[in-house]
Amino acid sequence: MSSEATLVDDRYRDRYWVLLTSGVATFMSALDGSVVNTVLPVIAQQFHSSLSNIEWVVTVYLLVLSGLLLGFGRLGDIRGQKRVFQLGFLVFLAGSALSGVSASALMLIAFRAFQALGGAMLSASSPAILTKNFPARQRGQALGLQATLTYLGLTIGPSLGGWLADQVSWRAVFYINVPVAIAAFLLTLRFVPADLPSEAAEQFDWSGALLFLVGLTALLLGLNQGSSWGWGSLPVLGMFAAAVLLLGGFLWLERRVAWPMLDLTLFRSRIFSASAGAAVFNYACVYCVLFLLPFYLIDGRGLSPGAAGLLLTAEPLVMAVIAPLSGILSDRVPIWIPSTFGMGVLAGGLLLLSRLGEGSTQLAVVVALAVSGFGIGAFISPNSSALMGSASANRQGIAAGMLATARNVGMVLGVGFGGAVYTTVFAAAGGGQSALFVAIRTSFLAAVGLALLGMALSSVRAAGENSR
Repeated sequence: MSSEATLVDDRYRDRYWVLLTSGVATFMSALDGSVVNTVLPVIAQQFHSSLSNIEWVVTVYLLVLSGLLLGFGRLGDIRGQKRVFQLGFLVFLAGSALSGVSASALMLIAFRAFQALGGAMLSASSPAILTKNFPARQRGQALGLQATLTYLGLTIGPSLGGWLADQVSWRAVFYINVPVAIAAFLLTLRFVPADLPSEAAEQFDWSGALLFLVGLTALLLGLNQGSSWGWGSLPVLGMFAAAVLLLGGFLWLERRVAWPMLDLTLFRSRIFSASAGAAVFNYACVYCVLFLLPFYLIDGRGLSPGAAGLLLTAEPLVMAVIAPLSGILSDRVPIWIPSTFGMGVLAGGLLLLSRLGEGSTQLAVVVALAVSGFGIGAFISPNSSALMGSASANRQGIAAGMLATARNVGMVLGVGFGGAVYTTVFAAAGGGQSALFVAIRTSFLAAVGLALLGMALSSVRAAGENSR
């Protein structure tokens, strides 16, 4: 073996330990999100809080996480991804423990915001660390295996949350993060290589970070609360107006500062910009399904929450199997092929979901979810690999932050879009059981349009990609 080959092997020697550490962070974050959603009714009862108030336990986490992803990605590029990653585990650990001892709903909401601070550090640095510690020929495989752990967290979260609430307490939902975070932190000390700060004397763009945080928060809050506050209400319109002004100001500033938080030159790459846009549409479809299907299963078909949750696991289970296989494939063929194919299959799954009606069998539900899960799993690993691979080494943090931001924006967009179509059609159809099925059908048909847009965006990368 040549000395050069030996050097390469030494550089990536502990890559699978790095993958495990990164996967634990991803798994923990996904598990935390799905578990907390499950126990919200129990928490509301414990604190004698209304549903609208206790929903902020989830909403505040989403807003803080989304607004800080890009900033922590950039900070990792300047100060080192490992530092941000390690600090993320410690903050997430402390936020989890504090959430578990909360004595009121307000206290829990505040500690969830603190926990989201750690979650943003982990999510913004994890893909960058993976990309740096795996050779390009294995990047898709690594990101696919990481995606598998994400889906496993999403899969077992609802059932684990219900079991913990029944057998122990809702507080155990937060306490389970503590030993996992400690173990993962110790793994980072041992196996994640130290990375040097940027050689250039780059500075952090505090003004840009503030504009982005407040602007994106206004946008996500408007999308998140549109259904309950009213899409034409003054608060929602005010949020959207503020978002346009603040995010517009952010883009104006980023073109002029010496060291921008978001390097806009990245978007000159057809691969980077198309991958980010396609990710938004993909995650919008994912969360549209997660938001709407429980209404069909529970309110429309009369299933118990437990039975509905069991059926919903069909999608993430298939995603968990397909994602690493698609990642391996994307290391061998042009990435646009499996990712575009995946968006097309997702569109087909959404079309099957739109055909569900009052007499559909549970097998039909599982098949439709399995097809959707196949498409999502086929898309995500290659698309993530394309986005991360199109950024230079000193912009990996920005790329990782952009990828995570696309996921969160897509999530809120999917819930807001699905909720808007559903409530509009439900009201127009006169309400009642028959109107529910019409609204569900129309909402999933509209989501097919989102998937087709994502498919089109994914396909435009063909001119910019070469075989791997």
